[in-house]
Amino acid sequence: MRQDTAGPNVVLLTLSLVALAAWLGLDTVSVAANRIVPGTGYRVAEVIGISGALVTCVPWLALAGLAWRPTPRRLALGLALVVLMLSALPVWLSLSAVTLADSAQARLGIGAGIWVALFLLLLLMIELRTRLVLSRPIGWALLLPPVASAGLCLALWLEPLALWQEYRSRSGQFLGAVGEHLLLVGVAVGTSLVLGVVLALAMRRWPGVQKAGFGVLNFLQTIPSIALFGLLLAPLAWLSAHVDWLAALGVSGIGWAPALLALVGYSLLPMVRNTFVALEAVDPGVIDAARGMGMSRGQVFRQVRLPLALPVILEGIRITTVQAIGLTAVAALIGAGGLGTFIFQGLGQAAMDLVLLGALPILVLALLVDALLGALTDILRPGGAE
Repeated sequence: MRQDTAGPNVVLLTLSLVALAAWLGLDTVSVAANRIVPGTGYRVAEVIGISGALVTCVPWLALAGLAWRPTPRRLALGLALVVLMLSALPVWLSLSAVTLADSAQARLGIGAGIWVALFLLLLLMIELRTRLVLSRPIGWALLLPPVASAGLCLALWLEPLALWQEYRSRSGQFLGAVGEHLLLVGVAVGTSLVLGVVLALAMRRWPGVQKAGFGVLNFLQTIPSIALFGLLLAPLAWLSAHVDWLAALGVSGIGWAPALLALVGYSLLPMVRNTFVALEAVDPGVIDAARGMGMSRGQVFRQVRLPLALPVILEGIRITTVQAIGLTAVAALIGAGGLGTFIFQGLGQAAMDLVLLGALPILVLALLVDALLGALTDILRPGGAE
C-alpha cells in the first residue's frame, strides 16, 4: 500500500491555526444600543456558548489536517472548505444579529475576529489557488458564493449591521463619492499615461533628458502626499485670482486642481519607468529583422516595438492606477471629494463604521483594477493566450 510522503504545507497549516486562535480569542461582533454609545464586544463562546464554539472549530481543524499531508485532492477539498467558510461569515453575522440585537436602534459592529478570519481565509484561498494552478477567472469565480451569501444575509437578517446602516443613510452621497473618486483617478492616470509616453520617448532620444527626468520624478515620490497638496495650495490660489480662464475652469487652491496635479506627479514615475524599460528591452535582433524587411522607423515602432513592449507598459498602468486609487482618498482633505470624505468624517466623529464605508470600496476598487489589468497583461504577454 502506497504511503503519502508529502510533507506538511507550512503556510496552510500556520494560517489555519492562527485563524482559529483569532476566531476564538477575538471579539467577532460588537453590539451598541445606538450610534453614539460604544459597543460591547462578544466572542464566539459568548454568542453561542462553549459547546457551539467548539463546533465552529471543526472546519479550521479540518483545514489544518488537510494541510498536514497535502495532495492535489486534499488541496481541492481544502479550497472548497475555504469557500464554504467564507460563505459562512455573513451567516455568523446574521446569527449574531438575531441573537444579540434586541432593539430597533441596536447596531451590530463587525469585530476583529471576523476581519482577521476574512483576511486569513483570503490568504488561504490564494495559496490553494496557486498550489492547484487555477486560472484567474476560476479564482474570481470562487468568490461568487461568499458574495451571494453576503447579499442574501443583508437582504434578510443584517438590517442592524452598523456598516449597512451607514450606507443606507448616505446611499446617494456614496454613489456620488464613488463617481468622483473614479473620475479623479481616471483623469490622473490618463494624463500621466500621455505624459509618461512622451517623456519616455524623449528620454530614449536624448540621454540628458533621461538623467534629469528620473531625478525630478524620484524627487516627487519622496514628498509626502499631504505636504505636496499643501505646497500646491498657494500657487494655484494665486493663479486662480490672476488668470480668469483658470478661475472659470474651477481651478483654485483647494478642490480637484491640486489633487489632480499631485496625483499626476505621483503617477509619472512608475508610468515613465515602465514605458522606458519596456521600449528599451525589445530584442535588437527583432528590430533589425523588421528593418531588413523594409519597414520605416515609424512602422517598426508601431508594429514591432510597441506591441512587444505593451505588456510591461500595462504593468506600469496597473501600478499607477492602484496607487492613484489609494492616494485619491487623501485628496478629500483639500475638498476634492471621493471616498476619502467618509474616512475623514468617520475619524472626526469616532465612527469606525463610517470609516469602513469609505475604506472598503477603495480596497475593492484597487483589487478589481489590479486583477483586471493583471489578467490583460497576461493575455498580451507572448504565449499568454495559449
